[in-house]
Amino acid sequence: MTTIDFDATSIEVARALIGTSLFVSGVGGRIVETEAYDESEPASHTFGGQTPRNAVMFGPSGRAYVYRSYGLHWCLNVVCMRAGHGAGVLIRAIEPTRGVAAMRERRGQQELRLLCSGPGRLCQALGVMHAMNGLRFDRPPFRLVPQGVDAMFKVASGARIGISKSQDLPWRFVLAGSAFLSKPMRAG
Repeated sequence: MTTIDFDATSIEVARALIGTSLFVSGVGGRIVETEAYDESEPASHTFGGQTPRNAVMFGPSGRAYVYRSYGLHWCLNVVCMRAGHGAGVLIRAIEPTRGVAAMRERRGQQELRLLCSGPGRLCQALGVMHAMNGLRFDRPPFRLVPQGVDAMFKVASGARIGISKSQDLPWRFVLAGSAFLSKPMRAG
């Protein structure tokens, strides 16, 4: 198994997380879609500097940054880079592998593909809530299981989705061919 260096850039961490399994209290699956964010670009919550809401994003790395999107859905990010630099990786989608019955109950959804295909769906299915903001990914309730050395995943990258700023940056990473993405990759 390989380990993920959370002190690396958000782009490196976003790519490295593809194929890694994420579990929250034993429920989860393989990460198939991520997006990188950095304080240097305006789509990041850290672009304007540190605030009480985004303070977790400024480190230390390897922590969860949990925030509500549009006042509706929780979103889960992994904080990365050195302390003092605001960067993170949004976990956009996973392929459910463990605790599927619990996910179906939490989501009121039977279709496996729709359980965790999107950051809000994923957090609802895994039971992620704001109380987890700032918790370490190497301790319960979180568990990351890196891909094996022999695992061969083809990672594709493209423009991020669901944002209005910095859309052109190719900082969305996906497991190529996965049926569990939040949206298909744009052609070209």
